[in-house]
Amino acid sequence: MIKSSRGCCGAEELAEVKEAFEYGYFGLAYKTNEFEQKMAEYLETDRFVITTSTGTNALHLAMDTIGIKPGDEVIMPSMTFVATAQAVQMCGGTPVFCEIHPDTFLMDVEDVKKKITSKTKAIIPVHYAGRPCDMDELMKIKEETGIRIIEDAAHAFGTYYKGKKIGSFGDITCFSFDSIKVMTCGEGGAVVTNDEAFDDLSRKKRLLGIDRKTMHVKDWKKRSWVYDVPTLGYRYHMSNINAGIGLAQLKKVDMFIERRRELCHLYDEQLKDVQGIKLMPDCYDTITPFMYVIRVENGKRNALKDFLMEHDIESGISYIPCHHFSLFAKEGISLPITEKAYEELLCLPMHFELTNDDVIEVSNRIKEFLAQ
Repeated sequence: MIKSSRGCCGAEELAEVKEAFEYGYFGLAYKTNEFEQKMAEYLETDRFVITTSTGTNALHLAMDTIGIKPGDEVIMPSMTFVATAQAVQMCGGTPVFCEIHPDTFLMDVEDVKKKITSKTKAIIPVHYAGRPCDMDELMKIKEETGIRIIEDAAHAFGTYYKGKKIGSFGDITCFSFDSIKVMTCGEGGAVVTNDEAFDDLSRKKRLLGIDRKTMHVKDWKKRSWVYDVPTLGYRYHMSNINAGIGLAQLKKVDMFIERRRELCHLYDEQLKDVQGIKLMPDCYDTITPFMYVIRVENGKRNALKDFLMEHDIESGISYIPCHHFSLFAKEGISLPITEKAYEELLCLPMHFELTNDDVIEVSNRIKEFLAQ
């Protein structure tokens, strides 16, 4: 079976976990603090990094910290994983779905502008498949209106936007480090910002509202037992174990990214002249390619997916648009570009351990199917 996605961990990650085990406390501890510092270094920034237990929790923590509440609207593309919309509703907010660009599946900022109302409190650009949205235009909206910009960068750790890494600028950026992301902590996420008040409040909220700044120090004797609880909070902190995995992965992430870029270029070379599919524009050398996405024309997407599985090749459909789900469906939602993209998109295998022969095998099977 050629798997569609998988994580890649080894001896280095096990060594970090062993050290965390030997420390004896597995919750919010010194490796979590070290991982936050090393992540800021990787992102080439001195901004605040707040790690969380999942990427979904990072999104919810960000929206809760800025005060999203019932009656507030948050504009986002429907073409995203349901976690993005769920995080809005966890605060009581209402997701307002916007259109995407047909070639990249990225948020259409012009459509975003049409959907802004007096109730709009935030906009969530989703950096789909590692490709960055138009952050210049989105930051202009923030400057002109005060609407917060919360980037869903679950796919984009290591991606560059005009020479700057996603997370090193902007308003608030949320990452995910689950088991199939380019870099994993086993499970985890992070919020990055330069807003000091946000940093202070979100650190309290991620641990049940507790205000105790010495919890992550390595020396047990310096851990304070005295604390206050000034705000509502959650159990969202990243564990010492998961942070240890992340520390080992950070040393490998550039290698992971470079290999994915090579695989994307090979896919392009194999599939560029195949009739019946469309490829996404090549910008691999400046992004972190989380997925390799093709568009299958003439209503053949599902049949091609089944054909590949018959030949032991996994593929994916990322994503079912959020407005298709019962929880978010309502009258009057018209997103024809999103609908068309959903009918055609297919995500081919993409992970560090994929071989060149695997890519050629997948490509040859696609050619075989389309030649029938």
